[in-house]
Formats: sequence, C-alpha cells, structure tokens
Amino acid sequence: MEKKPLNAQGAEALAALLQQTKDAYDAFQAKKLSLNMARGKPGPEQLDLTLPLMDALPADAGMISESGDDCRNYGVLSGISEAKKLFADILGAKPEEMFIGGNSSLELMFACLQIAYVKGIAGCPAWKTLDKVKFLCPVPGYDRHFALTEYFDVEMIPVPTDENGPDMAMVKKYAESDPAVKGIWCVPVYANPTGIVYSDETVRAFAALKPAAKDFRIFWDNAYCIHHLVAEPKKPLTINQACEESGNTDIFYQFVSTSKVTFPGAGVAAFNTSKTNLDELSKSLGIQTIGFDKINQLRHVRFFGNADKMRAHMEKHRAVLKPKFDIVLDMLEQEIAPLGIASWTKPEGGYFISFNAPKGTAKRIVQLCKEGGVTLTGAGATYPYKNDPDDSNIRIAPTYPKCEELSQAMELFCICVKLAALEQLTK
Repeated sequence: MEKKPLNAQGAEALAALLQQTKDAYDAFQAKKLSLNMARGKPGPEQLDLTLPLMDALPADAGMISESGDDCRNYGVLSGISEAKKLFADILGAKPEEMFIGGNSSLELMFACLQIAYVKGIAGCPAWKTLDKVKFLCPVPGYDRHFALTEYFDVEMIPVPTDENGPDMAMVKKYAESDPAVKGIWCVPVYANPTGIVYSDETVRAFAALKPAAKDFRIFWDNAYCIHHLVAEPKKPLTINQACEESGNTDIFYQFVSTSKVTFPGAGVAAFNTSKTNLDELSKSLGIQTIGFDKINQLRHVRFFGNADKMRAHMEKHRAVLKPKFDIVLDMLEQEIAPLGIASWTKPEGGYFISFNAPKGTAKRIVQLCKEGGVTLTGAGATYPYKNDPDDSNIRIAPTYPKCEELSQAMELFCICVKLAALEQLTK
C-alpha cells in the first residue's frame, strides 16, 4: 500500500488500495492464527522472574512476624507490620495508614464500595437507601472499574482526559455541586489505557476538592506506579502528600498490588487511606474475614526485603516489556502514521497503548481482528456501559504474547485498521 494520507488519494486509488488490503487480510485468515491480546496479562517470561519467591519462605525459616504474630494463625486483620512498611514506601504513605489484604486490589475496591452501599460511610446514609448515586469516570478508562460501579447500580458520568489527567474543571463542578456524586475512579500513573501520568497540578486539584457529599471518595488505583518502560521515569506528586498539604486527608482511598510484580493470582494487595477511614472500614472488613493471607505477605516481604529491591525487580520486567511496546509503536509508526487516519499514545510505563481509530470503525476493526485470529479487548470497553460515543478507542495490550506472535498480531491489526478505514472511505 502506498504510504501517503488516504484523504489525499482519489477514488480509483482508494478502490485499488481496498482490494490490496482485502487480499492481505485474506492471506492472514488463511494462517488460522489464534492469539489473545484481550487483557493486560504478564507474559510467562515475567512470571518466571518471580519463581524464586516460592523458596523465600522455607519451612525452617520461621513464620513469626517482626511484631511477634504467628503468620500461620488467625488475626492481624490489617496485615503484618513489615508488609505495611514495604507498601508505604512504594506509595509514599505512612505504615499506620496501610491495610494489607489478599491477592486482589479489585477485591479491596469492591469491599469499599460495598461498605458504602450497604452500611454507609462518614456518618452518611447507605447508598442503597438513596434515590441516586453517581460516580465520575475518566475516559478512556479501566473496564473493571466500570464493571464494579455498574454492579452497585451507580450511575457513571464520563469525564474526558488529556495528557495531564481528567478534566478537573468538570470534576470540580460535579463533585462540589451535586451531593449524589460519591466518587471518582483514577489511575494516576500510567493510566489504563492511555498510559498518561497525572500532572502535579491535577493531583493538587484533586486534593483541594470540597465535595458536596461528605462521603465522596477518590478511588486512586495506583496499579502501575512502579511499572516503568523508561530508565528515568517521572516522579509525580503523591496523593498522600497533596492531601496532607491541603488538610483533606479523608478524601481518598489508594490501592496497589503486586499482581503484575510477582504472580497475579498469588500476589499481595494493599490500600492506603487516613486513619479515620481505616478505622471505619476495618469494622466491616473484620466481619468479612478474620484476616488475609499473612504467610503470603511474609513471603513477599522476605523475597523483596525492601521497596528498593522491589523497584530493582521491576527493572527485569522492563527488560522484557520494552521490546514488546517497541514492536507495537514501531509498526504503528511505519504502517498507520503515514496514512493520517489514527492516533495513539506512547506510554512510558504501564501495560497498555490507547489507539484512536477513525470514528465509527473500532467495532469493525476488533471484529476483523477476531475473524483473522487475534482477540482484542472489546471496542467500547474503555467507556462506561461499553458505550464509546465515537466508536474509536481500542486498548492494545502488548504484554502477554511472545515478540514473534506480537509482530504477527500487529501486522494483522494494521491491516484491519486500513481495511476498516478504506471501507468507510469508499462507501
């Protein structure tokens, strides 16, 4: 295909390009590929990096925490003290404001929503008793955040984002004028799927909010805070520091986990918030469980030792992932950029690339890819109710396939983008 903008080509040239692209697509279908890029999963090479974790807690090593608790037994609801120190260092938080859970940060997010829904927080009525509950949802965003919100029948309000984060004028307007608005989802570092890092001004604007609802909470999902793709990553202002400076320490819940650091199914999750919030939430969490897996908490602490060693471990992940992101970005630059039909992010960390196809073509591209043997995240998944008004955004997840498989998948993806664009232009 000639590499010049499609809108600069005449009808006859476009028709010829369409036929060429159909032929290329048919050739790919004949290969009968079966590749899955639907989720941001660590690849096997990354999981292998953590295999020594299995030997970090031999039977004769002792399972008593530094506070003297037997990690094999009941109790210690909020987690062992050395795990609190480890995660506090990662987040720039205070150990006494950490809660260490099981393997899933989504489980902790669900629990926080459930407590507000069933019992109420901050002295406010339970959400289930209210006529309307709303949540602000930066878009494009994380589909599982939207699924959690929808589960509790909470109305989702899309908030546009740019390279600095959510539109804070819109956030401020909704949060400070409507008491039905109870929260907002945020992925502040390498946002899912755009990979942006919130600016310090955005973080300070969040910390300065004066919500109309006393039980408004910022759900600050810091899932990718140490998942860098560059040697010298940005050092953004932490929500902890910003909220302490503004005297607004109860407004946020911050979440993190080792799901993509160690083993997704057997990592450690944590959340951080004010002591007031922790005391309130712990009353309900203590009904749910007597304690989470302290043996796994202790295993992780002994494997890493400290936060610096965890960050050093993530350099090994970077060595695995950087070539995969390069494959995607290089192919988009070579095959799509000259055509002038799409845009995409170039993240410095995280697990995704956000691709904006020609309006009205995202569903068609995803369908074509699936029929060609590559499964992508569903079109619309990055918007509440799976409703992308432009039918444009596609989340690309490069992490799981091997490099050679990823090259094949991206070759097909580029063909599908061209095919959908040419179909639209030649109607």
